[in-house]
Amino acid sequence: MDVVCDKCSTKIKIPDKKIQKIPKGQVFSIACPKCKNKLSVKNEPAASPPKAAPGKPAKAAPPKTEKPAPPPDEPSGTDDDDASSGSPFEFLEEGAKTAMICDTDAGRRAKIRAALENMDYHVSEADSHREALKQMRFHEFTLIVINEMFGTRDPDMNHVLRHLEQLPMITRREMFIALLTSRFRTMDRMMSFNKSVNLVINLKDINDVEKIIGRGVRDNDNFYRVYKEMLKKFK
Repeated sequence: MDVVCDKCSTKIKIPDKKIQKIPKGQVFSIACPKCKNKLSVKNEPAASPPKAAPGKPAKAAPPKTEKPAPPPDEPSGTDDDDASSGSPFEFLEEGAKTAMICDTDAGRRAKIRAALENMDYHVSEADSHREALKQMRFHEFTLIVINEMFGTRDPDMNHVLRHLEQLPMITRREMFIALLTSRFRTMDRMMSFNKSVNLVINLKDINDVEKIIGRGVRDNDNFYRVYKEMLKKFK
């Protein structure tokens, strides 16, 4: 789908795979990558050509006049339609790094956000496990930092982590998951494997989160570098 910014006339191309995730007839918002102007877009199916009326053309009934569709900036009143409430609907250039923070502690979130933004990530925050799952419905994040106690009283029954474990491997391999915990030591590779995450960060080391995540991401990229290069050749 192509959209033209009404402020700077920049032509924006929205990938079809993102459009397919949004129900027909619903309105969502995107930000112009050039001037950051918010644009409202309606996922409306293309109109089918009118069928020919039976009988002779002279006796054909006149076509019915349809009521005009409501303006795209009218809110529908549902949580799923409120695209401006989170970053999943925000248009970003292809290849941009995106991250989501799942932690209820405001102080830790601020430190993690600052670290990720220094690493050139576009950062989104989730207030609950339902909000995190909702955002993942519309966007495949490059990196997710999640506290094992996020949205649960039992760290071994974390809803978001269980959802991530069930993703297809081709999707999960493109994501880097960092687990915040008070039970395991930082960069414990055995526990990372056990918890199906890429990196473990002990909460005591939160002040060094930028250095720890940076090293973990580099190690992960080096590990999969040959595999991803070969995969591109066969596509």
